[in-house]
Amino acid sequence: MLGDFKTRGWLSDARFTEQIVHARQAKFGSLKIAHELREKGIADDLIVAAIAQVKGSELDNAHEVWRKKFGASPQNREEWAKQARFLQSRGFGFEVIKKVLEKTNNDL
Repeated sequence: MLGDFKTRGWLSDARFTEQIVHARQAKFGSLKIAHELREKGIADDLIVAAIAQVKGSELDNAHEVWRKKFGASPQNREEWAKQARFLQSRGFGFEVIKKVLEKTNNDL
């Protein structure tokens, strides 16, 4: 029965991957999305293609997630670390986090 669904195109890892990426990319970074796809048993080639799609808008998405949560530049190292940990927990890489926080506060 599952084989029949696959041949008809009703059951597709590629479509599932696209759906997950579409649903998650506004809130999560590429690292977290890739991890979720691996947990679901998606093939590595589909994950690589999906992450390439996410990377294009990752900086903008990270900035929007940061803006919704904090909205204000960190005033000291402790706040910077707190904001960085939050973005990291959302699956954004260090380079993206650094760009977001530098964009908001250049004097730290």
